[in-house]
Amino acid sequence: MPHHPNWLSFARIPSNQSDSPRVLAYINICLSSLCFSLQKDIINYRDIFFTSFFNNNVCSFTMNVYSDSSHLALKYLKNTEINIHNLLIMTGDFNIRDSLWDPSFPHHSSISDDLIIIVDSFNLKLSLLTNPIPTRYSDTKGKSNSVIDLMFL
Repeated sequence: MPHHPNWLSFARIPSNQSDSPRVLAYINICLSSLCFSLQKDIINYRDIFFTSFFNNNVCSFTMNVYSDSSHLALKYLKNTEINIHNLLIMTGDFNIRDSLWDPSFPHHSSISDDLIIIVDSFNLKLSLLTNPIPTRYSDTKGKSNSVIDLMFL
């Protein structure tokens, strides 16, 4: 992972070779007084980076998710009873194409229903761009670009 003097990088330490994380976070050093901390006691999953921070003595949370093509991180979140208050933002690569956030894709996915249920449980809403553009550009000729990276606030 690249290092830069103005950014703190956070990654979960793997417990073994097959547990290597696929998500991380970069936090600008200007925000270091907010005391960001990885919260493995609440969510301990290789593809979910769950952090807390304090602002005016209030603890809030951020979550970065990588959900592979099998949607394992979403299945983990769906099957794990987590009661999180003050989750301010959830971002990630969700690997779900859906007409809800990708105007160039004409179909709806049942997996996105699961994602919306999870997001609703955290009291978050999808943040849509005013000028939608793809978030993933295909390397394969003939395959279309897509919107699979999402942000919920």
